[in-house]
Amino acid sequence: MKQLFIITILFFTGLAEAQNTPFSVAIEPMNIEGLGGIQSYAWGQHDGKWLIVGGRLDGLHQRQPFAAFDAAGHNTQLIVIDPVAKQRWTAPLTSLPTGMQEQLSSTNMQFYQEGNHLYTIGGYGYSGTVGDHTTYAKLTAINVPATISAVINSTAITSHFRQISDAKFAVTGGYLNKIYDTYYLVGGQKFLGRYNPMGPDHGPGFTQEYTDAIHKFTINDNGTTLTITHLATLSDAANLHRRDYNAVPQIMPNGEEGSTAFSGVFQTTVDLPFLNSVDIDSSGYTVNNNFSQYYNHYHCAHIPLYSASQNEMHTVFFGGIAQYFDSAGTLVQDNDVPFVKTIARVTREGNGDMAEYKLPIELPSLLGAGSEFIGVEDISTYPNNVIKLDDLSVDSTLVGYIYGGISSSAANIFFTNTGTQSSASSQIFKVYIIKGKTNGIDILNKQSTSSLQMQVYPNPNKGKFIVQYYLENAQTIEITIQDNQGKLLKTLTQKSTHGENQISQRIEGLTYGGVYFITITTDTEKATQKIILNP
Repeated sequence: MKQLFIITILFFTGLAEAQNTPFSVAIEPMNIEGLGGIQSYAWGQHDGKWLIVGGRLDGLHQRQPFAAFDAAGHNTQLIVIDPVAKQRWTAPLTSLPTGMQEQLSSTNMQFYQEGNHLYTIGGYGYSGTVGDHTTYAKLTAINVPATISAVINSTAITSHFRQISDAKFAVTGGYLNKIYDTYYLVGGQKFLGRYNPMGPDHGPGFTQEYTDAIHKFTINDNGTTLTITHLATLSDAANLHRRDYNAVPQIMPNGEEGSTAFSGVFQTTVDLPFLNSVDIDSSGYTVNNNFSQYYNHYHCAHIPLYSASQNEMHTVFFGGIAQYFDSAGTLVQDNDVPFVKTIARVTREGNGDMAEYKLPIELPSLLGAGSEFIGVEDISTYPNNVIKLDDLSVDSTLVGYIYGGISSSAANIFFTNTGTQSSASSQIFKVYIIKGKTNGIDILNKQSTSSLQMQVYPNPNKGKFIVQYYLENAQTIEITIQDNQGKLLKTLTQKSTHGENQISQRIEGLTYGGVYFITITTDTEKATQKIILNP
């Protein structure tokens, strides 16, 4: 049975404090009659209409290999949506060549729209050609305006699609962004075979290979011929070992374009989400271990906004799946990594410091995983699609919409999922940014500014556990264990190295059901985590 535990990370300055709120966010639900649910799709837009490609029509994948990612859940249609007129149109993929049909009905493709063309890369799904589930080594270029027109008018679509094969594009669950003239395919994995939670050697088996890399390339597209020029690949098996995450366009403190890879799964040493982030720009990448993101770990709708006057970069995340959530002001850690309602903001200041804030509003239910934010086209943005916050009016501004994602009936359904506990959502939310008078106070998550990234697992435990933490500099730290009354039970000192450290501990004589506190003290910080003992 799933068990929760509560953590409290205490710093010399306290757990959390209210900060000035640069803007407020409001969401307004809307529905379009006849529009179905979808999650983990690709999209493009033109003249106020959206083109939806790929994705899945069901909810969270099931654990049973025969039921996971089945072909019945493929989105085998092109969907066009007009959110203003509240209309939708569809067209089947069947007129396209088989190779295009298969890739464009897959899930978790990487995609980017440049001008009139939507480029989709990779994706995972069942291939009749292969006779198994696969990750597609394909790039498809879609003429968005022409395809939207063809779907609405029920005319031929074939001439609006072009596809090439490239082994480097066999990726799913990564991100495709563009910095100036170069495309960046970041993270993700190549998954071949049917999903099996018992591992690759059970049943028919599978192979799973994380890219652990940033692939850089350019696209030369004259409307007829696609030419890919691959550039240097940046590899990092420790820090780029991420999938199913958010890589968000940014304006960096120096005014240059960039992108930040937030969280994602899984750490190489433990099956838990990353808490740190990776900043990417035209000169390379930098791992940020001075910031920890707690609230939104898996792919979800997000909005990047930059204030040039304040030199502040804001990224707002909507729900999804996370290892942590807030409960009445207390941060709760759940290593089953549940669905959440949390709306949170990460802000990067002009000096490069980053911090996470919980917004005073939440999604109305457990939504957001696999959803997308689709911006309004006439909103002022930088070339990399970051919204110019200073250009928004002091009143409420409609900046875009959130569509789709997984709707879950409970926070944790993975271990009991039969396919009925969740579904693909058809819900659309209008998203407004409100400047001037705000509708609440965003609360700083103080532990997000710590570099310790302390985690204890398993938790609950039977008196044997691992303490994981990160140090900016090699030093000797102190670890103490106290009971719920504050009685000191054990003190130890540990010489620790720069980077990630782990200490395995077994404590005898503790009471089952009891609550204990583990504290790490360094030269500059202190963090405390609560653990629970279970038989």
